[in-house]
Amino acid sequence: MPVETVKIDFLGVYSIHEGLFDMARKPFTPEEVRSIVERLKEPAVFHNMTADWPALHWTAQHLSRCMGKEAVLFRIGKRKTHQTPLFETQCAYVEATLGEFLSWAGGESGPSIGPFSDYPLSDFWAYADYKYIAKLFHHKEAMFKEVVWSDFGYPGRNGAASTLWVGAEGANTPCHLDTYGFNLVFQVQGRKRWHLFPPEDTSFMYPTRIPYEESSIFSQVNVPQPDLDRFPAFRRARAHVVTLQPGQVLLVPRHWWHYVESVDSVTVSINSWIELEEDDKARVGEALTKTLVCALKTTPSHSNNDNWLNPTEDSVASHDENMQYLSLAVQACVDKSRTGDSDQGQDGCRSLKRDSSGVIKANSNQKEEKKNPCFSPPFGPHLVPVPFAGPSHVMKDICPKDNSLSRDRNPPCALHLDSQSRTAGVVSDPTERDLHRRQEASGLFEHPQEEGLPQASLSTSDLLECLVHPDVMALVSQLLLDRQRELASSVTAKQSQRVVI
Repeated sequence: MPVETVKIDFLGVYSIHEGLFDMARKPFTPEEVRSIVERLKEPAVFHNMTADWPALHWTAQHLSRCMGKEAVLFRIGKRKTHQTPLFETQCAYVEATLGEFLSWAGGESGPSIGPFSDYPLSDFWAYADYKYIAKLFHHKEAMFKEVVWSDFGYPGRNGAASTLWVGAEGANTPCHLDTYGFNLVFQVQGRKRWHLFPPEDTSFMYPTRIPYEESSIFSQVNVPQPDLDRFPAFRRARAHVVTLQPGQVLLVPRHWWHYVESVDSVTVSINSWIELEEDDKARVGEALTKTLVCALKTTPSHSNNDNWLNPTEDSVASHDENMQYLSLAVQACVDKSRTGDSDQGQDGCRSLKRDSSGVIKANSNQKEEKKNPCFSPPFGPHLVPVPFAGPSHVMKDICPKDNSLSRDRNPPCALHLDSQSRTAGVVSDPTERDLHRRQEASGLFEHPQEEGLPQASLSTSDLLECLVHPDVMALVSQLLLDRQRELASSVTAKQSQRVVI
């Protein structure tokens, strides 16, 4: 018997129509979905999993009625694109109601748009991003149940463990990766375009921890308009691109880079980050990163006058507080791994050992390989992989073709040294770099031939780009864990000897 189904109108808003799809019958059971999302290593889109979710009606208009006069914080950015990312530290912020936002996004003017009157719609976009639903609707807890992540195999997880994103056309999130877990994104209203890059392409993404935000590693590349002179290896990054439609759910696997932009005049999406066992080791790396970034960026210096702390971070912790958090993270990871194999703990990380020549090598992860046999994703009409768009897709319209890909075989470190920077000093900040080049061209930058190369002009941020690079943090974190495991084993052995005696 035909039942009512949900379809999308031309504005991306759901409406009810007659159809044949039975909303009670999902294409996958919760157990099947959980197995898929925890084992799939590439981004994919789920179809026909949310047709009966009450949150499907969480349009901006509906949310505005629920919130009334309660204001939320909007991030304001310029529509004019540049070759550098627009980080959150460079945006303006206003507090406004969703009603004022909708009036502004609809092209209205006057008192109805409130604080948006200072920002013409033709020049700016607005984004109420990263809003915890548990805080936003603390007075309406019944709404939490309208987000049904239990359909994805996580019973009890709902809107209370989710975040809300409401944006205008052009609103975007700078390219980054999340260090913890994986991400499920439910598109409610409008469309969003996602550019995703695999973890193996990290060296092509020029990672940075400035601005600093726990669990977020930003890319220095502005994906829609990259500066290929400054970041040439980005040509080799393998873009997977999809435009997420209302009702669809996107899986962003662990450590996949992503740049996200709103396509329609108003967009609404809901996401939830799902934790993984590997996060135990990731917390060690994040605690170590925070300790180093805060220590260096709070040290008085002429190069430490930038706005380095992301607005999502409340304050700067003291060095003692950061060291205590690092110690707790290391100890928690060690304690958990002691319940498993001595070399391969439950955190799924490899232990480092030295061979006879003293070279550090990682032990093979045979148990992990046996635990995760070959997995064949059930791709089809209800689960669609995000298509590979090619290494030059995102810049094909803005950069000429060249043959440099075959020559550029060595991936750069976070601080790229081109031929000019080798002879003129390394300056990564665009403003400082341009000034440096102008000074050199005008003769203000002298080259003392008798002393060889001039002294490099490194900033604190330049140092941090290499010091807290993800690869470096992974190695140092593992060294810390191995050291603590050896100490713990030594203590256990001594205690055993005392018992025998």
